[in-house]
Amino acid sequence: MADVVLKNVEKLYDKNVAAVRNVNLEIKDREFVVLVGPSGCGKSTTLRMIAGLEEVTAGEIYIDGKVVNDIPPKDRDIAMVFQNYALYPHMSVYENMAFGLKLRKYPKPEIEQRVNEAAGILGIGHLLARKPKALSGGERQRVAVGRAIVRKPKVFLFDEPLSNLDAKLRVQMRTEISKLHNRLEATMIYVTHDQVEAMTMGDRIAVMKDGEVQQVADPIHLYETPVNRFVAGFIGSPGMNFMDGRIEAKNGALVFEEGRLSLTVPETMKPALESYRGQEVVFGIRPENVAAAGTVKAWADPQEIAATVEVIEPMGSETFVYLTTGKHPFIARIDAHLSPALDSDMPLSVNMAKAHFFRKDDERAIV
Repeated sequence: MADVVLKNVEKLYDKNVAAVRNVNLEIKDREFVVLVGPSGCGKSTTLRMIAGLEEVTAGEIYIDGKVVNDIPPKDRDIAMVFQNYALYPHMSVYENMAFGLKLRKYPKPEIEQRVNEAAGILGIGHLLARKPKALSGGERQRVAVGRAIVRKPKVFLFDEPLSNLDAKLRVQMRTEISKLHNRLEATMIYVTHDQVEAMTMGDRIAVMKDGEVQQVADPIHLYETPVNRFVAGFIGSPGMNFMDGRIEAKNGALVFEEGRLSLTVPETMKPALESYRGQEVVFGIRPENVAAAGTVKAWADPQEIAATVEVIEPMGSETFVYLTTGKHPFIARIDAHLSPALDSDMPLSVNMAKAHFFRKDDERAIV
């Protein structure tokens, strides 16, 4: 396997439309890195540049220490799994998996051995004689992955491979791909717009927006210490609650104020927020750090706010409650056995020890 390094990589299309801007990223040998972001953020374009399917406008791409900018895709020793599977409909599963090896003139016994080995790993040995039209979506995806495995490439590239599958099958397949990564000890780069896939699969995650990498970190670090409001809101389901307000000084304490809301800043956060007295900031809190008042005793710094219930979503083990504090929508994750009434007032506890604060101008994290 090999490491992959992107140095100041850019991609411009006609009329200087920037799809990717100054991307710097290092993927270590045998690492599983996920590129995640909304549609149009440049993640698939970045992957296609690594594969050689898109030309690099500026910067360098290294695979195994070698610059590959001018090396054609077939010579980069990578294998790519596409969103639409890209299987040949007139070939059997065996022939689809063997096709790349035949083009490279591998001896027939080795081709057979590699195909059977990959089919065994993926549990599709009984499907080798079938045509793609006789397969389910999940089976086709396994064949597409198997076709990549038989190549034994230095790097595996996945471009939203699960987006055409139903919800249950997606969960199953992402588990299978994670197990495959551990078994093959391969370098894998995976593109998705689904932050749940990113959080559950990646050793590290690169969050992209408008062609730029916003933050690269392991899932827990990304979740707990986002560098800006975009990352904080994109990672997590449901997303983080945000409110615009001001930092004010009251009785020796710092307070976040917004209309009828007043929340005291924890002592541990005061040093970072001192210089923002009298200024507008953005307050953020995740739904799991908002609960029905009086139901959580373990929180270090619970503070109460008043809100009105607008929508209730029972999830089985918990309930998502969509509320409003007057100006701002709010989401709380509460105990499934609580049953607030629509349009009723509901006092909430906010765990201020888990609060986030962002600058109003550039949305960078303060705390």
